[in-house]
Amino acid sequence: MQKNEQISALILAGGRGSRMGHVDKGLQPFQGATMVAHVLERLAPQVGAIAINANQNLARYEAFGVPVWPDETTGFAGPLAGLEAGMRHCATPYMVTAPCDSPFLPRDLAARLFHALQSQRADVALAVTQEVGMRKQPHPVFCLVKTRLLQVLSSYLAEGGRKMDGWYADLKVAEVQFDDNDAFRNINTLDELHSLDTARAPKRLHDVTSCLSGYDPDALPVRDAQRIIREFVSPIASIEKVALRAALDRVLARDITSPISVPAHDNSAMDGFALRGADLRADGPTTLKVVDTVYAGRPSGATPAAGECVRIMTGGVMPAGCDSVVPQEFVARIGEADITVDAGVIRVGDNRRFAGEDLMAGSAALKKGRIIRPADLGLLASLGIAEVPVQRRLRVAFFSTGDELRSIGEPLDAGCVYDSNRYTLYGMLQRLGCDIIDMGVVKDDPQALEEALRNACENADAIVTSGGVSVGAADYTRDIMARLGDVTFWKIGMRPGRPLAFGKINSNGHSAFLFGLPGNPVAVMVSFYFFARAALLYMMGADAPLPLLKVKSAAAIRKKTGRTEYQRGILAHDANGGQHVSITGSQGSGILRSMSEANCMVVLHDEQGNVAAGDLVDVMLFEGLV
Repeated sequence: MQKNEQISALILAGGRGSRMGHVDKGLQPFQGATMVAHVLERLAPQVGAIAINANQNLARYEAFGVPVWPDETTGFAGPLAGLEAGMRHCATPYMVTAPCDSPFLPRDLAARLFHALQSQRADVALAVTQEVGMRKQPHPVFCLVKTRLLQVLSSYLAEGGRKMDGWYADLKVAEVQFDDNDAFRNINTLDELHSLDTARAPKRLHDVTSCLSGYDPDALPVRDAQRIIREFVSPIASIEKVALRAALDRVLARDITSPISVPAHDNSAMDGFALRGADLRADGPTTLKVVDTVYAGRPSGATPAAGECVRIMTGGVMPAGCDSVVPQEFVARIGEADITVDAGVIRVGDNRRFAGEDLMAGSAALKKGRIIRPADLGLLASLGIAEVPVQRRLRVAFFSTGDELRSIGEPLDAGCVYDSNRYTLYGMLQRLGCDIIDMGVVKDDPQALEEALRNACENADAIVTSGGVSVGAADYTRDIMARLGDVTFWKIGMRPGRPLAFGKINSNGHSAFLFGLPGNPVAVMVSFYFFARAALLYMMGADAPLPLLKVKSAAAIRKKTGRTEYQRGILAHDANGGQHVSITGSQGSGILRSMSEANCMVVLHDEQGNVAAGDLVDVMLFEGLV
């Protein structure tokens, strides 16, 4: 659904919550977030801007990264007071409203109301529903209004009017019928809130896997595993505002709309002379009189007449009437006050940068879900934006399992190995921008494993483990995970990294998504990149798909159809400057050195067979991968 930049949204959270025990309804927890967070998530993609009307807990509402406007009418006037405050502050010609206690509102609410308003040439559009055998039910708190009607509403309130459907009695109203009655229900009591939270509980793994035909956990294709994970995990809803410099590598939580045009004025793209294009002769040199000089940041009040020009520096505001700039190296000076321009040196309009050429005021500068890069910092700075709304950092706990593992600095007994997986996981999670909790090595002991999982669950949004999920793993691993939550064990059609555990566990009112990776070092990295990475980014609200390049294979590669293979590769240039990829050598899942030598991963999909030299293959570069 494309957002409409002409519409702002206002969430009505200014009530007294009398039917909910005088608690702030919008801030009540619901399905892992607050009710107002659910409303924000549904409304934000539909409109150009969004704000909240609230009269208490203002700081908590401001933490969502949107403006908060209290009632300005004296005396409690219900939702109409919030509507009036919104219309006073709204900068767009239209405003749509929705209450904070309707977390299931339609995702096409603004678009359908706007279409009805325009097509019926109405002043107000509102949602209506109709149950079988019942009369139409209007929902005036779900409405779209023209903000120029503020005076009509203010006069109604000044005369003592308080009915939500009373202020537009003399206006033209368009009714839009929606089929989903539940989308417009208000949650008015705590009991109702709790019952709905249970009734619309998050999906179980079975709900997702049952949608796949031929689902077999012991022979699961890579694509199906990725799809199940994506459909089962859910994003975190917490937002915070940070200073511009602290926003680097964070995930943008709201669309950024440009408050100004960049550049603000037509200006010169280089040092030279600003002139009127109509003065340029096509049949010979043009002589112009220089009447003023314009520097960047110091506009001129001069308006050159025919036959005149202005000396101008790069970034200088174009004088009135001038539409072109001739670079200074292309002119001949005749004394101090005149220049000559040869025919054909420039065309009309050359070297002029238009106001808003980079960004127009009101246009989208950056989209929600973007991972903020250095260029974005500069863009935001050019707009004068000092604070940026970003997603809270995802908290991820990780640990390794196995009696044979030793941490660096411990003596290496016979049959033991140093734990390398925690360091590769640390690096990959650090690059994702997560807040990470390193829980060390957990021994092969049921009590220790359960304690570690519970501790991780109570302190993190996600848990990543390595080891303990293969066929030979102790049975208690499955028993513990099944007791703590909804976890499945897969054998995936891939090489390396066949075993994988995935699900969600719970402990003392907390929950976390679990990614149980294999124990072999290369398999850990492959499984993380192609399963856990996308899920963690989705939880962070980030839009960062895995980049794959098409590159020629330098040599033949043996490959069986029916499984996905990930082979370590080295991307290089040939003598002609073209790119090709070659395999590092032995592809054993325990050879971590090969991952260090490689600069990419060659992805050979299920349906692919043997690769011939010169064939194109998909390649994932390691450098720059978050």
